[in-house]
Amino acid sequence: MTTEAEEKALRYRRAQSVTRAEEITEKEKKARRLQVDKPCHKPRDSLFSWSSEFTNFTGLVNWGFLMLTIGGVRLCLENFLKYGILVNPLEWIIVLTGYNEGRTQQYPSIILLIFSVVPVVFSLIIERAISVDILSDKIGISLQISNIVFLISLPVVVLHFRSQDFSFVGITTVCMIYLILFLKLWSYCHTNYWCRSSLRAKPKKTKLRRQSLSAPNYNELMNAEHEQSLDDEKSELAAVGLVQYPDNLNLKDLLYFLFAPTLCYELNFPRTTRIRKRFLIKRIVEVVFGVNLIMALFQQWMIPTVTNSVHQFSEMNMIKMAERLLKLAVPNHLIWLCFFYLTFHSFLNLMGELLHFADRNFYNDWWNANNIATFWSSWNRPVHLWALRHVYIPITDRGYGKSNASIVVFFLSAFFHEYLVSVPLQMFRIWAFLGMMAQPPLSIISRFAEVRLGPRWGNIIVWSSLIIGQPLAIMMYYHDYALTHTLKTPTVI
Repeated sequence: MTTEAEEKALRYRRAQSVTRAEEITEKEKKARRLQVDKPCHKPRDSLFSWSSEFTNFTGLVNWGFLMLTIGGVRLCLENFLKYGILVNPLEWIIVLTGYNEGRTQQYPSIILLIFSVVPVVFSLIIERAISVDILSDKIGISLQISNIVFLISLPVVVLHFRSQDFSFVGITTVCMIYLILFLKLWSYCHTNYWCRSSLRAKPKKTKLRRQSLSAPNYNELMNAEHEQSLDDEKSELAAVGLVQYPDNLNLKDLLYFLFAPTLCYELNFPRTTRIRKRFLIKRIVEVVFGVNLIMALFQQWMIPTVTNSVHQFSEMNMIKMAERLLKLAVPNHLIWLCFFYLTFHSFLNLMGELLHFADRNFYNDWWNANNIATFWSSWNRPVHLWALRHVYIPITDRGYGKSNASIVVFFLSAFFHEYLVSVPLQMFRIWAFLGMMAQPPLSIISRFAEVRLGPRWGNIIVWSSLIIGQPLAIMMYYHDYALTHTLKTPTVI
């Protein structure tokens, strides 16, 4: 049996084996400095070791960007040599207007966009009717639900009967605008419901109190005092410029919310005091340049790559499918990054500046996300806040678990993604839906990698899902679209 001293020495040696190489006693350091052989070595870890705590990799980052630039230039030259210059701004105008699509030139997409004002005004009328007790809460809420369901269903019904008159870009724009209006009106109705419930809560409590024999009009007095306090509170809020329910129920307030860069309604949005002209001009230039850049990349790079990949997916040749998928991943990811910047920074900041909208937190640092859940809560803040405020929290407040609430949120998101793809393509597939429903298990995997292997591996999983997942969905939809519309399978170039 080992002695107690030997056990302590053994534990000491094991503890030292997992420490950093620099850890050495001061006594030994002093002894080494006094040696006559002029020692030049000291305990040090290699810079690539995690224990070295070295963090300055600026040169490697510059090298990475340089290699990406060289690779991008090579791909551009290869693309030009293979296909020639395909960029044609005139075709952009034709595609965006749908001039060469459809049997008639009635532009039904524009008609549907104009008609979208009707459900909006109808929602305002219902809210005003509820506020003055013309409609009960139950009937009013039923009408509001029917109204927003009608709003989201209208493009599907119209496209079913008049599909030949719509251009792809036109119906895609209609679906996007109608979906945004659906989310905004949901928030508008839900918020006004909260305001009504708050105003009616206290009077209901006073009516439940038993009347005193010495004060037979006690309830009436308490209600009168409550109304007086509400009037005083409204006067104080009005003095500082804050709107109270139901004074917000007017067309001007609703129209401001519809154009504001947010999906969550409030009676009093934070406002800026002025428009920064230089900032506004920068955003306008970015929007104009960004739209043209995306169209050029899509026409020159994306369309030929997607078209030439149908043959491999039809033959189900796994190696060739993987090669085409990786080839498509580069232009798709570049266009996605441009679209993110154009939408969430340039365009939303442009609208916020014009409307004096002060909350510009349209995105967080999603590129540093160490798991899928963090990414989805960071990259699209308007949608995340809407889901959190109007779906997740109401479900958990009713006593359901957080996991159930998260599944409902992802289910709604999956439905909306499928809606934006299947309706314009006029074919029902579930690839986008399945892709979104795969996010909860993928989130568990990325969280496991973050905890067990470190945050860097969780971040790698996030980037991998973005780079590989999107082009895979695109190829599956394009392949199904080509087969459905009996397109001729192109020769591989």
